[in-house]
Amino acid sequence: MANDTDDAAEQPITELTAKESWELLSSGALGRLALSVSGRVDIFPVNYVVHEGKVYFRTAEGSKLIELTINRDVAFEVDEIAEHSGWSVIVHGTARRLQKLSEVAAADELHLRSWLATPKFNYVEITPTEITGRRLVFGDEPDH
Repeated sequence: MANDTDDAAEQPITELTAKESWELLSSGALGRLALSVSGRVDIFPVNYVVHEGKVYFRTAEGSKLIELTINRDVAFEVDEIAEHSGWSVIVHGTARRLQKLSEVAAADELHLRSWLATPKFNYVEITPTEITGRRLVFGDEPDH
């Protein structure tokens, strides 16, 4: 039986299980939120945390919050790139701003901190409908 390193060396792309995808997603801190309103797609970098099968982030008032209020369907991507390999995880789901005081208090306990010294008083929760992931092994392109 070959080990993971041997398998990875043979296959440049390996599909991850949902469990593996969640583990990698949970290990990150910075992701990209993709929103679409009126035919325009926007992508925003956000700090995030995973808790009990959901993704949480904080945001200030502005276009991101307005867009996810208009269209709750979102995509969220996290990836990591190293010298010879990497991975990418994508979550599709629905986003909503937390409004109940009890929800906001619970989210505040997740210690989600912004990297920027700007006020971000709105917590957003993404409830996944699908999670997919791929592990990548970099190498030279095969001869044509």
